[in-house]
Amino acid sequence: MKTRKFLSVAFFALVFGTTASFGQKSVVVGGAEMFPTKNIIENAVNSKDHTTLVAAVKAGSLVETLQGKGPFTVFAPTNAAFDKLPMGTVETLLKPENKKMLQTILTYHVVAGRMSVADINKAIKMGNGKATIKTVSGGTLTAWKKGKKMYITDEKGGMAEITIADVNQSNGVIHVVNAVLLPKA
Repeated sequence: MKTRKFLSVAFFALVFGTTASFGQKSVVVGGAEMFPTKNIIENAVNSKDHTTLVAAVKAGSLVETLQGKGPFTVFAPTNAAFDKLPMGTVETLLKPENKKMLQTILTYHVVAGRMSVADINKAIKMGNGKATIKTVSGGTLTAWKKGKKMYITDEKGGMAEITIADVNQSNGVIHVVNAVLLPKA
């Protein structure tokens, strides 16, 4: 009798727990689960692949903004993406005297509103193979596809692949990219 009651309670907990989280899909980024109930910063600080981005966001005084209501779409470069920049670039950008330049580069990775990959795909189709996306910094990014892969080209002609898409956040969505996007000087 006790076993049956325990199994009933366990089954109820399993069903109720599964139902309560239904639709709340989380994704693992940088070895950490990204929870759709947390904001961009709360999730990003847990990704071991985004420690450079988090340090840059802190140095650029953008933490409060990216914890805000949003919604935002963030093209989030990995540590490996920052490592591709010329030697000393990251260290130079993190200096207090370069804060404005750092903010411009970081906000060039942010789009006002929530843009899923499906939304970007739709814009690419409407744009005959390319979609122009306006960033918070005032610059533009160009999205396009080659096969099943989606790419973003910056104003300097640099290209980043979206390697992990649709990482939903409480205040937007993150798309992990494999290169740092740079605005025109």
